[in-house]
Amino acid sequence: MKRYCQTLTLVDDKEMIEKYVEAHANVWPEVIEGQRMVGIIDMQIYRHGRLLFMVMDTDDDFDFHRDMARLAQLPRQAEWEAYVSQFQGCSTNARSDEKWQLMQRIF
Repeated sequence: MKRYCQTLTLVDDKEMIEKYVEAHANVWPEVIEGQRMVGIIDMQIYRHGRLLFMVMDTDDDFDFHRDMARLAQLPRQAEWEAYVSQFQGCSTNARSDEKWQLMQRIF
């Protein structure tokens, strides 16, 4: 198993942040299915104020750039990314790997 950690800062709007949290309480089933199809075993997002921290566990064969590009091509994933971009202050065309910044493990 591989683990990737990423970070993103949400827009500075309490109501939009609440909507973002609500959206993630009801992630579309096709998005979860797409993640599994490309080798993502588990994904968790934690929030502190506007700061998000994502933990993504994947299959051993997972290649971050290759498989995130595959994920971005799935129809419902593209719709999901466009939808959540309003809360993330990003372009509606931005892929997940363009918005979320990979973090370096130091310990």
